[in-house]
This record gives sequence, C-alpha cells and structure tokens, in this order.
Amino acid sequence: MGINLSKGGRIDLSKEAPSLQNVGVGLGWDTNDSDTGVDFDLDASLFMINSSSKIPNEKFFVFYNNLTSPDGAVTHNGDNRTGEGEGDDESLAIKLSSLDAQIEELVFVVTIDEAQQRNQNFGQVSNAFIRIYDIDSNKELAKYDLDEDFSTETAIEFGRLYKKSGNWRFKAVGTGFNSGLQGFVDKFFEN
Repeated sequence: MGINLSKGGRIDLSKEAPSLQNVGVGLGWDTNDSDTGVDFDLDASLFMINSSSKIPNEKFFVFYNNLTSPDGAVTHNGDNRTGEGEGDDESLAIKLSSLDAQIEELVFVVTIDEAQQRNQNFGQVSNAFIRIYDIDSNKELAKYDLDEDFSTETAIEFGRLYKKSGNWRFKAVGTGFNSGLQGFVDKFFEN
C-alpha cells in the first residue's frame, strides 16, 4: 500500500521508488443515483506541459481521441463510458525515460462529458481517486482520495506529475472548475 496523500500533498517518486521507469496512473470514481435521466460519462485526460506551462502542440494532449503522445511515452488505456466496477476506471501508462525533453509536468484531469447539457456535476460523483503505481512491480506508490464536495464543478484537476531537480514528484491537486474540458484546453494550449 502506498502513501495516502491529502490535498496539496506531495511525494518524491525518485526517493520512494529509485528504480521507477514505468509509471501507472489509475483514476477512479463512482456515480451516485441521480434524476438527470442520462448516464454519466467521465473522461480522464492528460496535458503534457513545458516550462511555459503550455503543451508544445496538440498531440501532447492525451485523451480518448488521442491515446498516445507523439514521443510514445504516454498511453491512455481507453475510455470507460460507464465507470462500472471496482478499481481504476481509466488509466495511463508513462515511460519516464521516453518523455520528450521539453515536457516538465503532466497534468491529470477528469471531466464529465456534456455535463451542462446533462445537468451533471462532480457533486453527483463519489469515491473519486488518483493513484500512482510502478507498472513493473505493480506496487502502489501514492493515492489521493478526493473527498471534497464539488457540487457545481464539471472538471477536476486530480494531480500533477512533475520534474524538480531531476527527480519526478507527484502532487495531489484536487481543484475543481466549472468550465469543463474546454477550460483546460484554453489554459494549456498556446494562444
């Protein structure tokens, strides 16, 4: 069992797992019963950002319509449209040594597809988490359970994997936004 993080908590992955090469990121959630009349479809996305806090080009935005980064370092394991079952609902695999040299940070977000039209928000979602694990050993290194009530938010930044002083670290973020996926696109794409 890995380290349980709280909002804002950080872990130096280089110290916890010095031989770490292949990072798994699992994201999970359950949807509450609601009267919206439409099923939920939550989507995990990853923004690979540089020192300017922007993605170098659109291919560094990894999501259900772009499952692999241009450097081949990140693979999204596909869209889970129901969120049914235990464990990770969506996951990504990251080969640290293959990451493009200009990438300094990986931002993990989860959004609700068509949230406005469906009258859905993260207040109707429970048991949300992000976990970081070593793919090679399947050892969980850190987990962050989002236990806040995001009653109006349609998008949440779950966490960030970033490089500091040559070491990879993870930060539990847990910040909600009302602007859906488009808000992140606007934030991380070059203008």
